[in-house]
Amino acid sequence: MESFRFPDDLLALQVAWLRTYDALARTQAGAGTAVLRRRLIVLSRRLYDHPYWTAPGRSRAGRAELCRQARARGWTTAA
Repeated sequence: MESFRFPDDLLALQVAWLRTYDALARTQAGAGTAVLRRRLIVLSRRLYDHPYWTAPGRSRAGRAELCRQARARGWTTAA
């Protein structure tokens, strides 16, 4: 298995994405979801465009590992 070391700012972006997604999932439709949806779109774009993914030998396949590491950091709102 390939070992991934992600930059702190990329992990922070993923944690923010997970927290925003969690907040959106817990919010009733029409109860301020537009702000959360917009934030999710912005964070998604920032994750997609992060320079980490353009470095030689880097693959977007590492995205699943990025999510796993972000979850391991305790991304839930209860943390």
